[in-house]
Amino acid sequence: MTTPDAATWDRRYAERDHLWRSDPHEMVPTVVTGLAPGRALDVAAGEGRHAVWLAERGWEVTAIDFSAVGLGRGEAEARRRGLDVTWVVDDITTWAPPHDYALVLVSFMHLPADVFGTLRRYVAPGGHLLVVGHARRNLTDGVGGPQDPAMLLDLDQLRAAAGELTVLRLEETERVTPTGTAIDIVLDARRD
Repeated sequence: MTTPDAATWDRRYAERDHLWRSDPHEMVPTVVTGLAPGRALDVAAGEGRHAVWLAERGWEVTAIDFSAVGLGRGEAEARRRGLDVTWVVDDITTWAPPHDYALVLVSFMHLPADVFGTLRRYVAPGGHLLVVGHARRNLTDGVGGPQDPAMLLDLDQLRAAAGELTVLRLEETERVTPTGTAIDIVLDARRD
Protein backbone atom coordinates (compact mmCIF):
# COMPACT_ATOMS: atom_id res chain seq x y z
CA MET A 1 0.00 0.00 0.00
CA THR A 2 1.31 3.44 -0.91
CA THR A 3 0.12 6.23 1.34
CA PRO A 4 -0.06 9.59 -0.44
CA ASP A 5 1.59 12.55 1.23
CA ALA A 6 1.24 16.32 1.11
CA ALA A 7 4.24 16.83 -1.18
CA THR A 8 2.83 14.35 -3.72
CA TRP A 9 -0.54 16.11 -3.78
CA ASP A 10 1.04 19.57 -3.91
CA ARG A 11 2.97 18.45 -7.02
CA ARG A 12 -0.19 17.00 -8.59
CA TYR A 13 -2.13 20.22 -8.02
CA ALA A 14 0.77 22.35 -9.28
CA GLU A 15 0.92 20.44 -12.59
CA ARG A 16 -2.50 21.66 -13.82
CA ASP A 17 -4.79 24.64 -13.42
CA HIS A 18 -7.55 22.42 -12.02
CA LEU A 19 -7.12 18.79 -11.14
CA TRP A 20 -10.84 18.20 -10.53
CA ARG A 21 -14.07 19.64 -11.85
CA SER A 22 -15.44 22.68 -10.03
CA ASP A 23 -19.03 21.54 -9.49
CA PRO A 24 -19.88 19.20 -6.61
CA HIS A 25 -20.18 15.45 -7.01
CA GLU A 26 -23.85 14.80 -7.83
CA MET A 27 -24.48 12.94 -4.56
CA VAL A 28 -23.51 15.96 -2.45
CA PRO A 29 -26.48 18.14 -3.52
CA THR A 30 -28.74 15.07 -3.52
CA VAL A 31 -28.07 14.45 0.17
CA VAL A 32 -27.31 17.93 1.47
CA THR A 33 -30.08 19.99 -0.15
CA GLY A 34 -32.69 18.81 2.37
CA LEU A 35 -30.52 19.53 5.42
CA ALA A 36 -30.61 22.71 7.50
CA PRO A 37 -27.27 24.51 7.17
CA GLY A 38 -24.96 24.35 10.17
CA ARG A 39 -21.30 23.64 10.75
CA ALA A 40 -19.74 21.46 8.04
CA LEU A 41 -16.36 19.76 7.86
CA ASP A 42 -15.07 19.06 4.34
CA VAL A 43 -12.42 16.35 4.78
CA ALA A 44 -9.73 15.95 2.12
CA ALA A 45 -11.16 19.11 0.57
CA GLY A 46 -8.63 19.30 -2.25
CA GLU A 47 -9.36 22.37 -4.37
CA GLY A 48 -12.38 23.19 -2.22
CA ARG A 49 -15.24 22.55 -4.65
CA HIS A 50 -17.54 21.14 -1.96
CA ALA A 51 -16.50 23.70 0.66
CA VAL A 52 -17.35 26.55 -1.72
CA TRP A 53 -20.65 24.94 -2.74
CA LEU A 54 -21.66 24.43 0.90
CA ALA A 55 -20.66 27.98 1.91
CA GLU A 56 -22.79 29.38 -0.93
CA ARG A 57 -25.74 27.59 0.66
CA GLY A 58 -25.24 29.03 4.12
CA TRP A 59 -23.08 26.38 5.75
CA GLU A 60 -20.29 27.41 8.16
CA VAL A 61 -17.51 25.39 6.52
CA THR A 62 -14.14 24.16 7.71
CA ALA A 63 -12.14 22.57 4.88
CA ILE A 64 -9.15 20.40 5.76
CA ASP A 65 -6.53 18.91 3.46
CA PHE A 66 -2.80 18.36 3.74
CA SER A 67 -2.17 20.02 0.38
CA ALA A 68 -1.55 23.73 0.76
CA VAL A 69 -1.64 24.10 -3.03
CA GLY A 70 -5.08 22.50 -3.33
CA LEU A 71 -6.56 24.47 -0.44
CA GLY A 72 -5.00 27.66 -1.78
CA ARG A 73 -7.08 27.25 -4.92
CA GLY A 74 -10.22 26.75 -2.88
CA GLU A 75 -9.44 29.75 -0.73
CA ALA A 76 -8.91 31.94 -3.81
CA GLU A 77 -12.23 30.80 -5.29
CA ALA A 78 -14.09 31.41 -2.02
CA ARG A 79 -12.56 34.88 -1.76
CA ARG A 80 -13.53 35.62 -5.39
CA ARG A 81 -17.14 34.72 -4.52
CA GLY A 82 -17.13 36.63 -1.23
CA LEU A 83 -17.48 33.48 0.89
CA ASP A 84 -16.10 32.80 4.35
CA VAL A 85 -14.54 29.33 4.72
CA THR A 86 -12.01 28.20 7.32
CA TRP A 87 -9.09 26.53 5.49
CA VAL A 88 -6.95 24.12 7.51
CA VAL A 89 -3.73 22.67 6.09
CA ASP A 90 -3.25 19.57 8.23
CA ASP A 91 -3.43 15.78 8.27
CA ILE A 92 -6.92 14.52 9.11
CA THR A 93 -5.43 11.42 10.74
CA THR A 94 -3.80 13.55 13.46
CA TRP A 95 -5.91 16.75 13.52
CA ALA A 96 -8.43 17.22 16.32
CA PRO A 97 -11.46 19.36 15.46
CA PRO A 98 -12.45 22.10 17.92
CA HIS A 99 -16.12 21.02 17.94
CA ASP A 100 -18.56 18.67 16.23
CA TYR A 101 -20.34 19.22 12.92
CA ALA A 102 -23.83 18.96 11.45
CA LEU A 103 -22.17 17.56 8.33
CA VAL A 104 -18.91 15.70 7.91
CA LEU A 105 -18.28 15.33 4.18
CA VAL A 106 -15.59 12.99 2.92
CA SER A 107 -15.19 13.01 -0.84
CA PHE A 108 -12.71 10.74 -2.61
CA MET A 109 -10.28 10.52 0.31
CA HIS A 110 -7.71 7.84 -0.41
CA LEU A 111 -7.01 6.50 3.04
CA PRO A 112 -7.67 3.15 4.68
CA ALA A 113 -11.27 2.48 5.75
CA ASP A 114 -10.54 2.66 9.49
CA VAL A 115 -10.07 6.44 9.17
CA PHE A 116 -13.76 6.77 8.28
CA GLY A 117 -14.69 5.21 11.60
CA THR A 118 -12.71 7.93 13.37
CA LEU A 119 -14.46 10.66 11.39
CA ARG A 120 -17.91 9.62 12.63
CA ARG A 121 -16.92 10.89 16.10
CA TYR A 122 -16.97 14.42 14.67
CA VAL A 123 -20.69 14.21 13.75
CA ALA A 124 -23.00 16.20 16.05
CA PRO A 125 -26.33 14.77 17.28
CA GLY A 126 -28.73 14.97 14.34
CA GLY A 127 -25.78 15.46 11.99
CA HIS A 128 -24.69 13.46 8.96
CA LEU A 129 -21.58 11.65 7.81
CA LEU A 130 -21.54 11.73 4.00
CA VAL A 131 -18.87 9.67 2.26
CA VAL A 132 -18.48 9.61 -1.53
CA GLY A 133 -15.59 7.66 -2.96
CA HIS A 134 -14.22 5.20 -5.46
CA ALA A 135 -15.66 1.70 -5.05
CA ARG A 136 -13.28 -1.23 -4.86
CA ARG A 137 -15.16 -2.76 -7.83
CA ASN A 138 -13.40 -0.21 -10.06
CA LEU A 139 -10.42 -2.56 -9.99
CA THR A 140 -12.37 -5.12 -12.06
CA ASP A 141 -15.55 -3.48 -13.37
CA GLY A 142 -15.01 0.28 -13.63
CA VAL A 143 -12.49 3.09 -13.97
CA GLY A 144 -11.04 5.61 -11.57
CA GLY A 145 -9.34 5.89 -8.27
CA PRO A 146 -6.06 4.52 -7.04
CA GLN A 147 -5.39 1.00 -8.21
CA ASP A 148 -4.69 -0.15 -4.67
CA PRO A 149 -7.47 -2.18 -3.02
CA ALA A 150 -6.47 -0.84 0.40
CA MET A 151 -7.35 2.67 -0.78
CA LEU A 152 -10.74 1.78 -2.29
CA LEU A 153 -13.99 1.23 -0.42
CA ASP A 154 -16.64 -1.45 -0.34
CA LEU A 155 -20.12 -1.51 1.16
CA ASP A 156 -19.16 -3.67 4.14
CA GLN A 157 -16.32 -1.33 5.13
CA LEU A 158 -18.55 1.73 5.04
CA ARG A 159 -21.33 -0.03 6.94
CA ALA A 160 -18.79 -0.85 9.65
CA ALA A 161 -17.39 2.69 9.58
CA ALA A 162 -20.88 4.07 10.26
CA GLY A 163 -20.83 2.26 13.61
CA GLU A 164 -23.60 3.57 15.84
CA LEU A 165 -24.86 6.04 13.21
CA THR A 166 -28.12 5.29 11.43
CA VAL A 167 -27.41 4.40 7.80
CA LEU A 168 -29.80 6.29 5.51
CA ARG A 169 -28.07 5.48 2.23
CA LEU A 170 -25.37 2.98 1.39
CA GLU A 171 -24.94 2.14 -2.27
CA GLU A 172 -22.73 1.94 -5.30
CA THR A 173 -23.60 4.25 -8.18
CA GLU A 174 -22.28 4.41 -11.72
CA ARG A 175 -20.96 7.60 -13.27
CA VAL A 176 -20.02 8.00 -16.93
CA THR A 177 -16.58 9.58 -17.42
CA PRO A 178 -14.49 10.29 -20.53
CA THR A 179 -12.47 7.13 -19.81
CA GLY A 180 -15.40 4.81 -19.05
CA THR A 181 -17.90 4.06 -16.31
CA ALA A 182 -16.71 4.78 -12.77
CA ILE A 183 -18.30 3.03 -9.82
CA ASP A 184 -18.70 5.34 -6.86
CA ILE A 185 -19.71 4.37 -3.35
CA VAL A 186 -21.95 6.53 -1.14
CA LEU A 187 -22.71 6.49 2.57
CA ASP A 188 -25.13 8.88 4.27
CA ALA A 189 -25.39 8.14 7.98
CA ARG A 190 -27.02 10.22 10.74
CA ARG A 191 -26.25 10.47 14.44
CA ASP A 192 -29.63 10.17 16.19
